[in-house]
Amino acid sequence: MAIEKQHLSWQQIEAMVTQLAQPLSGRSFDALLAVTRGGLVPAGLIAYHLGIRNILVAAVQFYTGVGRRADEPTFLQFPADPFLAGKSVLIVDDIWDSGKTITAVKGRVQAARGTPITAVLHYKPTASLFTETPDHYVEATDAWIVYPWEPASESEE
Repeated sequence: MAIEKQHLSWQQIEAMVTQLAQPLSGRSFDALLAVTRGGLVPAGLIAYHLGIRNILVAAVQFYTGVGRRADEPTFLQFPADPFLAGKSVLIVDDIWDSGKTITAVKGRVQAARGTPITAVLHYKPTASLFTETPDHYVEATDAWIVYPWEPASESEE
């Protein structure tokens, strides 16, 4: 069975970001935490929509080599606890697939005594390993999503 690929345009991304930002507007966030790599672009766009200037980065890696996934994440970069403690932190990624990455990031924010709120463009409920869902998402799908910022070589895998 072939996996359906959904190639998105920049116009579609802009519309999705606007839709994702709508229920978040009017809320106060102390920081936005962008999950690399895929979450960098949507996080930047969301930050503009919501007027958030305090943008932090969580660089997370589950891969240990070509096609090999680790059971536990490696945090290549993560904000120190004082940047998160007592703060409302909007965590942004492009997609919740298995949910392992954003759940690990959320757990680190909670361990630092911050209040995490998760937001993604796409949520894959059948691929998720968790009963919880993103706090905010635009579309639930089973498709292989190809974002316009991905190199063509990666979208062909």
